[in-house]
Amino acid sequence: MSFSQKSNAIFEQAIADYHQIDNINAPISNPYDAQDIAYFLYLKCWIDTVQWHLEDLIRDPHIDPVDALALKRRIDASNQERTDLVERIDAYFREQYREVTPLPDATINTESPAWAVDRLSILALKIYHWQQEAQRTDATPAHQAQAEHKLHILLEQRTDLSTAIDQLLADIAAGRKYMKVYQQMKMYNDPELNPVLYAKK
Repeated sequence: MSFSQKSNAIFEQAIADYHQIDNINAPISNPYDAQDIAYFLYLKCWIDTVQWHLEDLIRDPHIDPVDALALKRRIDASNQERTDLVERIDAYFREQYREVTPLPDATINTESPAWAVDRLSILALKIYHWQQEAQRTDATPAHQAQAEHKLHILLEQRTDLSTAIDQLLADIAAGRKYMKVYQQMKMYNDPELNPVLYAKK
């Protein structure tokens, strides 16, 4: 099984597990060992799934402003968790390929493997929810047809992205590509870097 196949299966599992409960406050029950990359893939997609529903809630035009602020702060914290996890997954890849010597003509990719995996996790969520729309019994046939059309496009995107990820990993393993990971350097959550926060000290 390729890395992308393993990732897609874990993402589908995490999304299905979440929707059995369908509650943004539900505790995660990660079935994988904390030393296994599968653990971090499952956690990544669980966080993405919770955030998907947080984003739905905050767009309610009748939401109480106090609740909206609490949701916004939770989304900010979730984004930081997602970024941290992507960097953790990239650390796994760096360790996997640490003994590979890049070829003299090796090139760098536009994004690290983990950021491509991040997109694959979000794509799994889009596929799940467009599938739900295509199967809605209370929707019009036109709505279902449009959802089905978009679903086919998303499935094609998943195939293409999965292939690209596996090719990238094969190229890194063979020394044709090399990894160079930049941390995201986010500032807004850091009280030492966000001027609104450090100005209040």
